[in-house]
Order: sequence, then structure tokens, then C-alpha cells
Amino acid sequence: METMSYAGGGIHGGARAGFWRRFAAAFIDGIVLGIASGILKAILGSGPGTGLGIVISAVYFTAFIGAERGQTLGQMTLGIRVLGLDDGASIGYGRALIRWLVSIVSAIVLLIGYLWMLWDGEKQCWHDKAANDVVVPVQTYPLR
Repeated sequence: METMSYAGGGIHGGARAGFWRRFAAAFIDGIVLGIASGILKAILGSGPGTGLGIVISAVYFTAFIGAERGQTLGQMTLGIRVLGLDDGASIGYGRALIRWLVSIVSAIVLLIGYLWMLWDGEKQCWHDKAANDVVVPVQTYPLR
């Protein structure tokens, strides 16, 4: 198993997480957030529950992806993580929030922003490009 050195430099052209691993991780995150949103809607009603569910989604993705690990619960399960393309480090909370906001645009436009990774050289979706990050396998880019 090859482990690349990425301390202090960009990680252009290295190993990337594939479409199905990313999809499965997003599916798991969707289940987690769907359950939370369903509970909120049952307690608060549809309007307030949906609004609070969106806020929780923003906090979930920003907190998990912006943290040093760079992983949501789904990504932890699938062994992938988000790193800065420029330096191989955590993208931080500001870039993680931008990533979440652009992920909504990626989905709204017929999912083209998500499918973009299938023909992109760095396997980046639109939200990855906006936050200048890549999704990588943990076995190649282990937690420090």
C-alpha cells in the first residue's frame, strides 16, 4: 500500500475517492440528516422543522468537513476524507461552509455539479472546486 507524503505541499494528481464511495458516504449522511429532520418536523411541524433541518445540515457538514479529520460520519464509514488541494491540510470551517453552499447548487442543476467528477482530472465536483479541495482515501492520506 502506497502512502503519499503531503505535508507542506499540494496534492495534485494523487489518489482520489471514486464516485461510488462518495455516493455511499453521501447516502449515509443523508440517512443521518433525514432522521434528524424527520424528528424535528414531527416535533415542530413541517415549516419550522424543515428550516431547522437545513440549519443542522449546514452545521453538520461545516463542522465535520472543516475539522482536522475532514470527514462526515458517512465518509468515516467509507474511509474517505476532504483535504485542501493546495496544501493537503484540513480546509477549515469557512471553506467547508462554502463547500456546503455550493453543494446545493451542484444538486439543483440536474446533479451535474456532482457528476462533474466523472470527467474532471482531479475528480472534483463543483463544490470541491469552489472550496479548492479533493476527496481522498484515508489509506493513502491517513489522519496525522
